[in-house]
Amino acid sequence: MNDPIGPVDSTRIPRYGGDTTFARLPRLAEVTDADTLVWGVPFDTGVSYRPGARFGPNHVRQSSRLLRPYNPALATEPFATQQVADAGDVGVNPFDLNEAISAIESGARELSGTRRRLVTLGGDHTIALPLLRVQHERHGPVALLHFDAHLDTWDTYFGSPYTHGTPFRRATEEGLIDGEHSMHVGIRGPLYARVDLDESEKMGFAAVHSRDFARSPIDDIIERMRARLGDRPVYASIDIDVLDPGFAPGTGTPESGGLSSRELLELLRGLNGLNVVGADVVEVAPAYDHAEITGIAASHALYELLSILPSGGR
Repeated sequence: MNDPIGPVDSTRIPRYGGDTTFARLPRLAEVTDADTLVWGVPFDTGVSYRPGARFGPNHVRQSSRLLRPYNPALATEPFATQQVADAGDVGVNPFDLNEAISAIESGARELSGTRRRLVTLGGDHTIALPLLRVQHERHGPVALLHFDAHLDTWDTYFGSPYTHGTPFRRATEEGLIDGEHSMHVGIRGPLYARVDLDESEKMGFAAVHSRDFARSPIDDIIERMRARLGDRPVYASIDIDVLDPGFAPGTGTPESGGLSSRELLELLRGLNGLNVVGADVVEVAPAYDHAEITGIAASHALYELLSILPSGGR
């Protein structure tokens, strides 16, 4: 592959102009090939409270215009070490949840092929299940690092097995996740019963609760994460509601007492050197956002993920 084509030069086209791709990167059709794709899944049929995450991918793209090529926190240039391209959005049926899940799975399989990394913009958290199916085909059971206010390990909701609160129970049942190396981070808020926590533990998940951040240095939490994930292929799934509503008001199921955006970015930087094979950032609902607060947080989270991907394996 030739030298990677990076973002549009902001000295020629101001950041508020031009096409709205993630970080103003080239579209997939504009490069000969790509190592990593940013892909949108505008789908929110699986939500249980506020709708609107179907508009998340383009909102995050719009909020990413100020991202620049050099990441000083990790001393890396994520767009110079790999060809990153925006693969646009998948077309999904908004009226048939099962058909949508199949379309997401097929689209992810076709785009990622045998070697490309896929970083996906949701959409609601239902999309993690088909994405994990495709990761499993390439890597076997993956270590799931799940950033969220919620466990997302419910069995059903209103009798439906496929919702944004159930993907990781289904993924566990299908053998897609290596439970002994998987972890929830940022869990908080009221639950229906203690059994919610018990069932997640039985599936093998460890958990760092949001309250732990008030008592433990973030470096200690990063150590816990890295020890848990080990040398397994890691899939990172970020529900933006892991952040406190003060940092991410634009989401469907907000819970008080969450992480700050600074804490989330430090946690993602702490994955540097691990075998991160894919990721998603989900649940951005722009109708509840103000001044792109949530979109900016989500775009920076994705930028940190792109910055640590080159150090991992494919």
